[in-house]
Amino acid sequence: MKIIKDPVHGYVEVEPLALRLLDSEVVQRLRHITQLGFANLVYPGANHTRFEHSLGTMHLAGLMSSQLRLDDDETQLVTTAALLHDIGHGPFSHVTEPVMEEFTGRSHHQIDRLVGEGTVATILEDAGLDPAEVCAVVSGKHRLAGIIHGSLDVDRMDYLMRDAHYTGAPYGTVDAHRLIRSTIFSGSGIALSEGGINAAESLLIARTLMRPAVYFHHVSRIATSMFVHALREEIRNTPGTDAHELMRMDDAVCMERLKHSSTPIVRDLARRVYIRDLYKRALYVGEDRVNAAALQQKPGPAHERGIAREIAETVGVAEDTVLVDIPPLPRALSMEVRVRNSHAMVDIEEVSPLISTLNDTRRQQWRLGIYTTQEHRSAVEQAAMEILRVKRATKQDKLVVT
Repeated sequence: MKIIKDPVHGYVEVEPLALRLLDSEVVQRLRHITQLGFANLVYPGANHTRFEHSLGTMHLAGLMSSQLRLDDDETQLVTTAALLHDIGHGPFSHVTEPVMEEFTGRSHHQIDRLVGEGTVATILEDAGLDPAEVCAVVSGKHRLAGIIHGSLDVDRMDYLMRDAHYTGAPYGTVDAHRLIRSTIFSGSGIALSEGGINAAESLLIARTLMRPAVYFHHVSRIATSMFVHALREEIRNTPGTDAHELMRMDDAVCMERLKHSSTPIVRDLARRVYIRDLYKRALYVGEDRVNAAALQQKPGPAHERGIAREIAETVGVAEDTVLVDIPPLPRALSMEVRVRNSHAMVDIEEVSPLISTLNDTRRQQWRLGIYTTQEHRSAVEQAAMEILRVKRATKQDKLVVT
């Protein structure tokens, strides 16, 4: 066993199997995949990686396995899946997820190609683990998957705490140990005892507050939109480009590839992201001013590019100077809670009035973004308002405080 010092959890114990996996190429690659994509353009300290997050998730998975009284084999399965759960990420983590899904037909949860053969498969099989079962836990298709892939998962606990630590944002406070001590097994998976409701609420509040401050900060969204467009153009227009190969690169290699692309717009966008010369917001509106549900009917970069082309043609500018960002509408927060005095399973909304408020807040945080160069902001805004039928902002009378 080895002890690793972690800035979030203190000392993390690493078993021999995990040590062997840590030395594999697919796990070591995570040292070079940033956890928060381009959030470091907003928070300079946000340079932490998927490697340390994977270690932290493994640590918390071990604590929860103990709380749930899993046997040794089950604990080894869950902690191994926790360590490997992010090896499928593309460069810059979630930044490239839409490109991965569009051009490879896979998501980062699908790690079967990475663990089903080669070094990792050998390590797992030597330890008596079935690689397919590890993949099932990671993809959410296993009875123990809720530990790392559910409402109360240790993945979320770790990244909220870790992201708050490295960004300095004071919103990611989560009492992970209290939460873990309150988890129980129910007929449908992981649930929570009544005594953990406050800790669960703190996690949901942290998720809600971190969304606009960190995960969906407009600067990060603009850089992401620019980089995604550059990646798509590289795949579509640069001969010999293999999307699968791009998705297995790390951050630095991918950025350099795009910066030296033979396609001019790819080089320009990558260079601008690299030096933080970003597009600006022409339009940034919430669900109250645009038909968000209609925009969600055809999600993905291809649909966004269609809208961008229409706006660019209306204004009379090059289509690459307009980017459209339609984030998915946030899913409702929910989790099961066991009320011990009645031995019944109820939704947390029935015992916590905060949840409906948080769900309303999350929907109000949603923003449609239209981004362009500084000189075209006004014209692009007007065109986007007409094409997307955006409601005009209304001025509300303000109370005068004397």
